[in-house]
Amino acid sequence: MKQNERWMLRYHELMKFLEENHRNPSKHRIEEHDYLNWLKANRKAMNAGKMKPERVEKFKELLAMTEQYRRKNQYE
Repeated sequence: MKQNERWMLRYHELMKFLEENHRNPSKHRIEEHDYLNWLKANRKAMNAGKMKPERVEKFKELLAMTEQYRRKNQYE
């Protein structure tokens, strides 16, 4: 599996997670750490200007979706 294929696979997994759970990955749940770490690493790469240009647009869509669910009250 090529690096770009792995990146797209993780991207789609995270989008699916957000759509199903209507919340961002939690730092308190071990099973969600992979998503959270991937998200943080890619945000850091994008801010440093090291992300490939074809990924930037897709990642910005993902960040917009995560912003929707930012600090959502669990009892709503």
